[in-house]
Amino acid sequence: MMVATTTLGRILRAALLLALLSLLGACASTSSAPKDDLPTSSDQTEIQRRAQIRLQLAVGYFEQGQMTTALDEVKQALQIDPTLSDAYSVRALIYMEMMENRLAEENFVQAMKLTPDNPDLANNFGWFLCQTGRADKSIAYFEKALANRQYASPSKALNNAGMCSLRMKNMAQAEKYLARAFQAEPGNPDVNLNLAKFYLASGDPQRGQFYSRRVISAAYLTADSLWTAIRIERRSGDKMAEAGLANQLRRRFPNSPEYAAYLRGAFDE
Repeated sequence: MMVATTTLGRILRAALLLALLSLLGACASTSSAPKDDLPTSSDQTEIQRRAQIRLQLAVGYFEQGQMTTALDEVKQALQIDPTLSDAYSVRALIYMEMMENRLAEENFVQAMKLTPDNPDLANNFGWFLCQTGRADKSIAYFEKALANRQYASPSKALNNAGMCSLRMKNMAQAEKYLARAFQAEPGNPDVNLNLAKFYLASGDPQRGQFYSRRVISAAYLTADSLWTAIRIERRSGDKMAEAGLANQLRRRFPNSPEYAAYLRGAFDE
């Protein structure tokens, strides 16, 4: 049985915004810094600073859904500094959101040529492969990100590897990655939600109940999280909890695909 998921656009939006913030958090150049020092903003040249300003503007426009303007800002950043790997990464993510997969892949590849050891980039490219029907090839990139000891957010790659393993119906591998993601960041609502979905798909709703209730108690109330919790409570036989969650889904997300699925009784899809 496949796990119920959010729409592709909503999944990508959340993943991409986190990825963009991660990219810009590590943009300082190391070219002028001693090997035993961490880079700071003062290590950047004037050209690099100007390019980063354009790139930050691109991210801002992306967050507002102004894709054409965001792409133009990335173009200007690359005109200032053609070696700026983060600019290619951001452009790849924008094209990914726009479903321009060929262009997204070209920019991912160019970014990886410039910074082959960037763990965020490896994670993002792995997620891109997973979303474009190549989940079997994505795991190697998640593992590459995880192998980097400087990777600041391993739970992202672990969570992504778990969900992509689930797409391949490799249940043992999916459980392994998601359990490691939970160990790395137990308070992450996405990790908890994906574990709830995993155990629902595995036919163990009682175990899934533990994770879905953590999500709901943390007030992570999306149409997806509520619909997952409804299905788990229904399978677990808690009618009162199911009714309460269904009422919240109706009030908060009456026009969502998840509420439409609830109305037609699609609990096993």
